Amino acid sequence: MPASTSRSIATFAALALGAAALVPGSAPAAAAQAVAIDADDIGGVVSGSNGPEAGVWVIAETDDLATRLRKIVVTDDAGRYVLPDLPDARYEVWVRGYGLVDSPRVTGRPGQTLNLTATPAPTPREAAAVYPGNYWYSLMAVPAKTEFPGTGPDGNGIGAGMRTQAHWIDTLKQGCQLCHQLGNLATREIPNAADFDSTEAAWAHRIVTGQRAARMAAAMNRFGSERGIAAYADWTDRITAGEVPQTPPRPQGRERDVVLTMWEWGSETSYIHDEIASDKRDPHVNAGGPVYGVEFAHDKLAWVDPAAHEARDVPVPVRDTPGEGDYASYMPQDMPNPSFYYGDEMLWNNPGNPHNPMMDGQGRVWMTHQIRGPGNPAWCREGSDNAFARHYPIEAAARHVAYYDPATGEVELIDTCFNTHHLQFGFDDDDTLYLSSVRDVIGWINTKQYLETRDAQASQGWCPTIVDTTGDGRIGAWTGLREAPDPAQDRQLGRGWYGIVPDPTAERVVWAASGGVPGQIVRLEIGDDPPRTCVAEYYQPPFENPDAPVQGYSPRGIDIDTNGIVWTALSGSGHVARFDRSRCGVLNGPEATGQHCPEGWTLYATPGPQMKGVTDHGSADFHYYNWVDQFDTLGLGPNVPIATGSTSDSLLAFLPDEEEFVILRVPYPLGFYSRGMDGRIDDPDAGWKGRGVWADYGTNAVWHMEGGKGARGNLVKFQVRPHPLAH
Repeated sequence: MPASTSRSIATFAALALGAAALVPGSAPAAAAQAVAIDADDIGGVVSGSNGPEAGVWVIAETDDLATRLRKIVVTDDAGRYVLPDLPDARYEVWVRGYGLVDSPRVTGRPGQTLNLTATPAPTPREAAAVYPGNYWYSLMAVPAKTEFPGTGPDGNGIGAGMRTQAHWIDTLKQGCQLCHQLGNLATREIPNAADFDSTEAAWAHRIVTGQRAARMAAAMNRFGSERGIAAYADWTDRITAGEVPQTPPRPQGRERDVVLTMWEWGSETSYIHDEIASDKRDPHVNAGGPVYGVEFAHDKLAWVDPAAHEARDVPVPVRDTPGEGDYASYMPQDMPNPSFYYGDEMLWNNPGNPHNPMMDGQGRVWMTHQIRGPGNPAWCREGSDNAFARHYPIEAAARHVAYYDPATGEVELIDTCFNTHHLQFGFDDDDTLYLSSVRDVIGWINTKQYLETRDAQASQGWCPTIVDTTGDGRIGAWTGLREAPDPAQDRQLGRGWYGIVPDPTAERVVWAASGGVPGQIVRLEIGDDPPRTCVAEYYQPPFENPDAPVQGYSPRGIDIDTNGIVWTALSGSGHVARFDRSRCGVLNGPEATGQHCPEGWTLYATPGPQMKGVTDHGSADFHYYNWVDQFDTLGLGPNVPIATGSTSDSLLAFLPDEEEFVILRVPYPLGFYSRGMDGRIDDPDAGWKGRGVWADYGTNAVWHMEGGKGARGNLVKFQVRPHPLAH
């Protein structure tokens, strides 16, 4: 090593140690270990009463920029940390970790060494205050398997539709975790419990409170209302009496390499459903540009400029005000009881309720959006001469399509006959946009044709999911979902298609998923002359299947790797599931009724605790959606599937070769509830710094987050560096 370099290192170390000695709360043991930093970093050592604190988070937060910025990293085995690439500002820096209470906040600036002292939690309850919601929700007691099927209000009180314990668990997830976390502070405690004679009465009032009362009450009725209320009352009573969950593990291994960068966006009542940073087929699109999110509650497209650290939004219009439809519960309406937080104020006025965004190769942002009332034009309905309407007429559609062009600043609205929910672009020259419907069909728009002609009718098509159950190699006469099967005819199987993804290995093939018990996925081959050439294949996760060693249920999200392997997150049973169609011995014919290919499925239980009384896998976490990192934008390798840990403040990356999960936890502010994610490569030559995965706080109750009323959601960038001190 050259002498000048040795002197520089020695001088830097001495300066770093001197700076550390000036920091309030610095620990002498920590000060003995210098951490190399650049001029735009903050670094140091975290120590506790027993020495270095490994696997705890160091959080830096500033309000000096156009929007609030946070950077979060994890300490290494020696308690060392580096907060890299901080814009010049004044930061509050502190420590959070399992087994601790938050340390005092220390003020620092980039280029400074801050050695921090961790504060042990005096009691288990104080330690548990920062546990993810799913750990608290795991204290929920589930009725024993022997109580199912439910026998209704005159029997055991469990709803007659609750056929198995799995159906109860699925309702705890899909019915009650679908909109926001359960188990966080706002839901595990009842703010006005003293106003009632019993906890049951307090819960009965709670579920008919606020603008979403109808949805909450409907979910509780599925349990059998009194039995469901009693279960939630028992849960909160035990927590009030002092019960605490098991302690989560601190970050280990690659989890300590994670760097989180966070920007606040939206308002205190925003519901930013999910985000998009790039074209999912090409993560180099929109490099360094704004990241967009659909603001469901106020009909806006929100965005963050990560270079300027500023947040803005664009209104998304409608053609006319939609009437009563599937999404009427999001519109202003009477509240049985005023909100605990906002009283009688109607927070959401969103006739369009934009739902899911996707970016094309030119950086335009496409989204599902209700542009008009639900009644369809005549060309969609029975009696039309439109080929798709003759094949499968559709009377109503509650969502349609819109796109925003950053080059012009304009939003364009596109009518569709089919309902829309999620969307993804295909790999064909027509830039076909495929859309799920949460109904009976899968639809698409030839966006190349639309952009050339602006002819919505000529540019779109749709097909129901008809399976060749006769096995003759074509779709002939078929029976509908609600009709009795006829062995001489093909059959429509599955509906409620939610997640959707085109297959990169097969031309004009798309996969979709639908939740429930057991739920289902479908492969729709559209062919070269739809709707005549549309053929579906139908598969259910193994459930009550003697030929499968592991049972699972309720797929929602769906994605695919570059080899054509389908990945779905089973939100009910708590699995990441791999489906390999090439392993299936049966694809169609009379045996193709759903449970015919258990050999195609491999299920991997997601990390985290189960609920009380559950012996089969029934993780307390909720996986709203999932995504496959085909291009290694995160840094864990290509084709890594990632599920949202929507109630565990995390993304859950699964390493297929190792069959291990890497938990990407967002520890602050508590309440990270993600509905989706995507990745982007800003600079392919910059290593880990030039890439990242993006997700956001997609909760529809921002006031449930840490900070309560007045808190705002965040856009989060996840990066994985080669080691915890990389800078």
